[in-house]
Amino acid sequence: MEVLHSRIIGEGKPLCILHGFLGMSDNWKTLGNKYANEGFEVHLIDQRNHGKSFHDPNFNYDILALDLVHYLRHHRLDKISLIGHSMGGKTAMQMACSQPELVERLLVADIAPKYYPPHHNAIIDALNGLSTEALQSRKGAERALAEDITDVGTRQFLLKNLYWITKEQLGFRCNLAVLSTKMEEIGENISATALYNGPTLFLKGDRSEYVVEADYPEIKRHFPKAVIQTIANAGHWLHAENPLQFFEKSLIFMNS
Repeated sequence: MEVLHSRIIGEGKPLCILHGFLGMSDNWKTLGNKYANEGFEVHLIDQRNHGKSFHDPNFNYDILALDLVHYLRHHRLDKISLIGHSMGGKTAMQMACSQPELVERLLVADIAPKYYPPHHNAIIDALNGLSTEALQSRKGAERALAEDITDVGTRQFLLKNLYWITKEQLGFRCNLAVLSTKMEEIGENISATALYNGPTLFLKGDRSEYVVEADYPEIKRHFPKAVIQTIANAGHWLHAENPLQFFEKSLIFMNS
């Protein structure tokens, strides 16, 4: 079984961080360095079909959770602090519930244990629609993407996936061919019987609609010790939109 690619920073208590859909470990580099300066050995992990990790047609939360278990065993880690954002939050929830002995503290960023209808189709279509010509320069790719994706922040986030396959041609690190067919799986909930009794913190953006008050009973059912807090002036990418408050609240939780 292949081991997920990661960037490991610092020394100390193990902290693993999982990015969201179409993201990668690099999205967390700035915060990762800050955690490392606070005495954590930070593992910024690329999930399968993302970043520099392996490509594979199998893709669901049971499999993503097993990937993480395999990664922890490979690196001889347990009693970790675990942060997961969005899709990574679902992976983190599923893994903590299935292997609670490996997780000391769980932090879930802007996602709830519920089903989300597919809502990334426009983004996937825009990425798949980029021509060979558009992928001959970063500026060309951005111009072409701007026709379908008007939000600058979203475009910049997606364009981080670009890398030079050859001197003339850009490609995407994420496995678009597989991810394009897995919209339903990405919205899936964790297992109905999943339960994690350890310390858990849910952080949600005050401008995000991913976690709402109606979700709180379900969160408490799966995670009886869950505390739910809000990050001000932030949407779904709360760790990027208000990194200072995200860092402060997460650090208090992980050191408590």
